[in-house]
Amino acid sequence: MNCPTFSPCQDEARAHQRASDAAPTCGESLITLLERYGVDHVFGIPGVHTIELYRGLAASSIRHITPRHEQGAGFMADGYARVTGKPGVCLIITGPGMTNIATARAQAYADSIPMLVISSVNARRELGSGDGRLHELPSQRAIFAGLTAFSHTLLDAADLPQVLARAFAVFSSARPRPVHIEIPLDVIVSPAEAPANALITTAARPAPDAAAIAAAAGLLARAKRPLILAGGGAMDAAEPLRALAERLQAPVALTINAKGLLPCGHPLLLGSTQSLPQTRELVRDADVVLAIGTELGETDYDTVFDGGFAIDGHLIRIDIDTGQLMRNFRPGTAIVGDAKAALSGLAAALGSSPADASAVWGAARVARARAKIEAGYDAPTRTQAALIETLAAVLPGVIIAGDSTSPTYVGNLTYDAASPRTWFNSSTGYGTLGYGLPAAIGAKLAAPHRPVVCLIGDGGLQFTLPELASAVQAGAPVIVVVWNNAGYGEIRKYMTAHDITPVGVDPYTPDFITLAHGFGCLAHTVDDPASLAAALRQATVAQRPTVIEIRETDWFAKAGA
Repeated sequence: MNCPTFSPCQDEARAHQRASDAAPTCGESLITLLERYGVDHVFGIPGVHTIELYRGLAASSIRHITPRHEQGAGFMADGYARVTGKPGVCLIITGPGMTNIATARAQAYADSIPMLVISSVNARRELGSGDGRLHELPSQRAIFAGLTAFSHTLLDAADLPQVLARAFAVFSSARPRPVHIEIPLDVIVSPAEAPANALITTAARPAPDAAAIAAAAGLLARAKRPLILAGGGAMDAAEPLRALAERLQAPVALTINAKGLLPCGHPLLLGSTQSLPQTRELVRDADVVLAIGTELGETDYDTVFDGGFAIDGHLIRIDIDTGQLMRNFRPGTAIVGDAKAALSGLAAALGSSPADASAVWGAARVARARAKIEAGYDAPTRTQAALIETLAAVLPGVIIAGDSTSPTYVGNLTYDAASPRTWFNSSTGYGTLGYGLPAAIGAKLAAPHRPVVCLIGDGGLQFTLPELASAVQAGAPVIVVVWNNAGYGEIRKYMTAHDITPVGVDPYTPDFITLAHGFGCLAHTVDDPASLAAALRQATVAQRPTVIEIRETDWFAKAGA
């Protein structure tokens, strides 16, 4: 995909290199500007069309991480962004590099993750020519614009500071979706304004309307059965969310990306159980429902796909995205603005006096609902929940990056994270496979002193298995827990349940232990919580990645599932 020989475009670009030795090129200025915006990691695979983006990189403070595939670069940037809240930055080559990273951008777009993808593109006079030049696409920007907050072709190097400012304004003050900036080959080598002269400005998130806050506070003050639905858009609002919930004595249900906003064990926490009958009953019983930073979408509220989630009470929605406010469930009261500012404003308007909550509402109703939910879990669910409980018990402060695999689905229901930004996976939103390993690598680079676990299935791991080499090379000792059910087990069960003879769900399963050793990792096979705990303790002191394989049949046999 990254041709080892120079193309005519590259030869032409080199001929136009640097108008003078004193003037930095656009590529060099880009690196300096990224430093000034606080970027400390970039993910990418160099190619002949992007080498000029690398000219100033070695002398900068930015660390470059080389994945084994551009999709891995995108997933690493995603994991890094979820842990830090800062944009993950990728340097991607024209054409195949862009098509390779498309899935990762789509996952980030679906989950509102800040990601900056900077790519090369053919020279300005060649754009859209159809001449069959190296890496040429009919319109690279048009193809991928739908996966971004915006996509921009930089036609003049002088515009670089302004375009980067627009990108970082999205990340800091709007719904933080990916941004794409493509730079033509002849522009990359053009002289650019000295970055020291560029104004670095960050934009604040919009404040909510005071009248709307007052109206919502009045509704909540009069509510007898208030309930809160919080999503990933409230990620930075844990403290005011908790204070408001306790003031109202309101049950709180969290989306998958919002886990940890209320800590595990909190008496008002319903968990992420909006698709289960007990939680749905509470939501329908609520007279006022406050939804903050959530799409109210299928992958968090209707994972059983029966259309059974409903809101009968007055719905108050708070969101930074005006368009999202009117999707899925129309609110009676709509508030545009930052979640933290809005929740803080509601708490201030309500004051400190406890709400007039019924004794059967609030914590008492949550306790009963949770007891019924937990009593309904079958043996396979309980044994996979024990797996995740072992991770949390042995690895305090663990960050778990999951893939689309059975234990992740179980954890989405059963696991309550201790803090935000510590549980995320690709089973929601876009729902891709292969996310877990590179996302865990990005998370580990973002939080090197915390344990990071990739929870992934044997099928999903084969999508991005070579990224084990990336983890070794980057010195990122992630712990990869592989749930091996010898194929696409969840799809196999789904086909059987729908009276379809399973086809295509039994791919060859390699020897993961041998492969792990070949990549330079430590490796173990475990079959119960005790042996898993022992392997995890060894992994915590290792200086390299550890692969821990769990064969589903053995785990279930030991646990009696």
